[in-house]
This record gives sequence, structure tokens and C-alpha cells, in this order.
Amino acid sequence: MPFGQIVIGPPGSGKSTYSHGCIQFFNAIGRHAQVVNMDPANDSLPYPCAVDIRDFITLEEIMAEQQLGPNGGLMYALESVDKSVDLFLLQIKSLVQDESAYVVFDCPGQVELFTHHSALFRIFKRLERELDLRLCVVNLIDSVHLTSPSQYVSILLLALRSMLMLDLPHINVLSKIDMVKSYGPLPMRLDYYTEAQELDYLTPFVEQESSSVLSKKYARLTQTIGELVSDFNLVSFEVLCVDDKRSMIALQSVIDKANGYIFGASEVGGDTVWAEASRQGTALVADDVQERWIDNKEAYDKQEQLQREKQLEEQKHNDQEIDVDKEDEWENALKDWENEHGANYTK
Repeated sequence: MPFGQIVIGPPGSGKSTYSHGCIQFFNAIGRHAQVVNMDPANDSLPYPCAVDIRDFITLEEIMAEQQLGPNGGLMYALESVDKSVDLFLLQIKSLVQDESAYVVFDCPGQVELFTHHSALFRIFKRLERELDLRLCVVNLIDSVHLTSPSQYVSILLLALRSMLMLDLPHINVLSKIDMVKSYGPLPMRLDYYTEAQELDYLTPFVEQESSSVLSKKYARLTQTIGELVSDFNLVSFEVLCVDDKRSMIALQSVIDKANGYIFGASEVGGDTVWAEASRQGTALVADDVQERWIDNKEAYDKQEQLQREKQLEEQKHNDQEIDVDKEDEWENALKDWENEHGANYTK
């Protein structure tokens, strides 16, 4: 049976970059994945597109014909696809005829499409029903929002609303996590934000953001929203750095469990090594997020750079024996890193 991901998130959260990264990652592990562009306004795609919604309708045409703005035009365009979805359905059907098919849907960034507008919801539900497509929503949120406690509570509410609206397995992801240290200090440890529990601890920091009377009222509102999110106890976050192999492995493992891929057609999909690694937990041990991305980011980056350089050197020699001195140089550099930081490195 076919599987897939629905990639959503606000503008600038990295949806197209992540979709491109998925294709590169899946090609590396032998999974047959393709990307579908669901954004009628996106005319600059960084990845090879198997099906492009712009072949059916474009935002520019709708805005010109209906005299609508960008947001209204986008909703009208998706409503049009929803009302005449049969042709689009045939295009997707041609992609998932193979049992090992895996589809990544790159969606628009307008949040109203996932909070109160139902056109995309109906399209995906029909794909799920008629093509037996097992889907999972991947909701990307830019980690820059962690630097503001009030913004963090807002994205929690947005994530909760999207989860309730789309009614599908849902994974929330803090994207661009490799940039979080450069955004400035965080009031709490990073794992506090990924777990999204005990949000009342953020109240003093929300109050400190501004001292005006109106801001104090907003602080009470933010506290109430935090209590609402906590009451549902549904929101938590994974972290993502698209360029980091470990981060991608850890996230795809979670997604595979959410959409059922790891329990279904993994062996048929041709990536049995990945499936076995996922089941046994090998190569999927994630570093503590605070340790990796804030406390010792530079040290981990240096280690991974050394590993990449060594892999490139091995590929360059193409199975020829690497010079002994060069091999010792790599090993000594990695051992120095291990001795300094106490990390485990498996050759």
C-alpha cells in the first residue's frame, strides 16, 4: 500500500527545503519517493516535481479572473481543485500504482488552510479513502519562535488547531534547529519546548516581554491559551536540521511509525536495511537536543565535519586502501574530539 507525508507550516518554516531534503534522503536509503506541489503560488521549486498543482490551476490566473488578493485567490484555487478533483486524483493514482510508492505533499503556507478552511482536508481525505493512501501530517514551525514565550504559546495553539482540523496522524516539528543558538538565549532548556508541558512556567517570561497595561492583559490571555493546550495534552515537537543525517533519521523514524510505513510495506519498498534499523533502534539514537544544538553545537559540528571529510576521502579512493598516515590523521582527530567531549563515535 502507498504511504505519504503532508508537509504544512507557516510561510518561511522550510517546507519546500524539507521536501527537497526528503527526496535526497529517501533516494539514499532506497525508498521510491516523489514530491507533489500543492501550492498554486509556488513557481520556483527546488526539487523535481512528480505532480504540480500549477498544471491544473495557478494563483495568477485566479487573481486576474476573479479580482482576488493572494490569500483569497489561494483559497479559491484550492476550492476549485476540490470541486473538480477527479483529474488530480488520476495523477496521484498514477504515482501510487507501485506498492512501494511514497509521496510527499508540499503544501501552501497560509495557516488558514489548516485552521478553518477545509478544501485541502477534503482533498486529502478523498486520496486516503479512494487510493488507500496512508498519510501523516508533518507540521513545520520555525524554531525562531522559541525566543519569544508568547510566540511559542501561539504556535502551540496553531499546532493544536491544525491537528484537530486535519484529523490525521500529526507530527509537529521545530525546523531550522541548527539556527536556534544564533537566535539568542532561550528562557528554558530546549527539551522543555519539545515536550510542551507545564507551560505555566513561561508566565513570568511572558509578563517581562512588555510592561504596558495592555500587554499584561495579553499575558493573562497567553497563560489561558497555555492552559488550554496543556489540557488537551496533544502537542509535542520533534526537532529538524535538514542537513543533519541523524536529525533526518530520527524524524523519519517517528513519521514512519505515525503513518504505519514501518509496520506495512517497508520490505516491499526496497529499504529493508532502513526498516531493520528502525525496528532495532540502531543508528536512530538521538543526542539530547540541548547538548547537540545549544551547549556543544560547535563541537558536534566539528565532529560531523570530520566524519564527512573522511567519507569523501574514502569515496575518492573508491575502495582503494587509504594511505596509512591519512587514516591515522582521521582517527586521531576523532579520538581527540571524543576525549574532549566524552562522546561515542562508531566507525
